[in-house]
Amino acid sequence: MLMTKERRPATRTLRGWAISVLQEAGAIRECEEHGWAKDCADPHARERAFDIARHDPPPDISPQSALNALAVVLDGIGDTCPECD
Repeated sequence: MLMTKERRPATRTLRGWAISVLQEAGAIRECEEHGWAKDCADPHARERAFDIARHDPPPDISPQSALNALAVVLDGIGDTCPECD
């Protein structure tokens, strides 16, 4: 008999969800060499990320909390990698 397990959510924290949404929307990307997140400074990508947060927040999280999480993550990311010259 085939048994299936309930899968655990891919992201376990609100911060992790916010990073995932920002990457999916193209608002941030990873430095290819060092792995640091870099802000792409694309206002359209940011707006797409905020639209996702408004309309599809994580389960049990209010849209306002999801928007705040995106803002906090964006505030902590620069447009350059700290390890690149």
